[in-house]
Amino acid sequence: MSEIVASAWTAASVGPVTTASETPLTRTNAADSIETRILDAALAQFQKLGVKKTTIEDVAKQAGVDRVTVYRRLGSRDDLVQAVVSREVGNLLAELAGMPDRHEDLPGLVADIFVRVITGWRAHPLVERLLAVEPERILVKLTVEGSTVFAMSVAATVDILARAARKGLFEAPADLATRTEIGCRVVHSLILVQGGAAALETPEELAEFARTYLVPILTGHPGE
Repeated sequence: MSEIVASAWTAASVGPVTTASETPLTRTNAADSIETRILDAALAQFQKLGVKKTTIEDVAKQAGVDRVTVYRRLGSRDDLVQAVVSREVGNLLAELAGMPDRHEDLPGLVADIFVRVITGWRAHPLVERLLAVEPERILVKLTVEGSTVFAMSVAATVDILARAARKGLFEAPADLATRTEIGCRVVHSLILVQGGAAALETPEELAEFARTYLVPILTGHPGE
């Protein structure tokens, strides 16, 4: 399962992976294809039934493999959940990695990232399903079992901001990594607890929040 987390981090760092049609088939590619089918099947089953009602047999049948293959490739059902979550986060981070090329200033970039993360979270079919039938599982994945994914998210965001700095969007402070982690913790708390004094319902409200509060955290300069 650690290979899936590593693959998610690689995807976040270098962008979308090459498709099978673009790469000669090798033993490694074939193994990756099997794991991709299993993860696709697990995601579909989790979105349809939730985690509690999904069995390894369900996933194996959906993926067109036997249950032993699922156990051998990815492990238990809990391992599957973590692998699916890591891949979904990695896919999002890979998408965010290209955002500096679309912006000429840091506030616009930070607002774009923040809006994409929050709206993507709220609209994700897996999140919607688990919040409806197993909200406690979401809480666990975001807290006591969330350190690996959180660290991956922070590291990817540091890379994105460093790229923005190299492009000239802003002058990165010496403590950029620490500031980025603080910003990510703010975003994490907003994901965990909805509501509050700040209006954060529409994309426009989210973007304004990012420009007003997150940008100064990242730059160290109020009103940047």
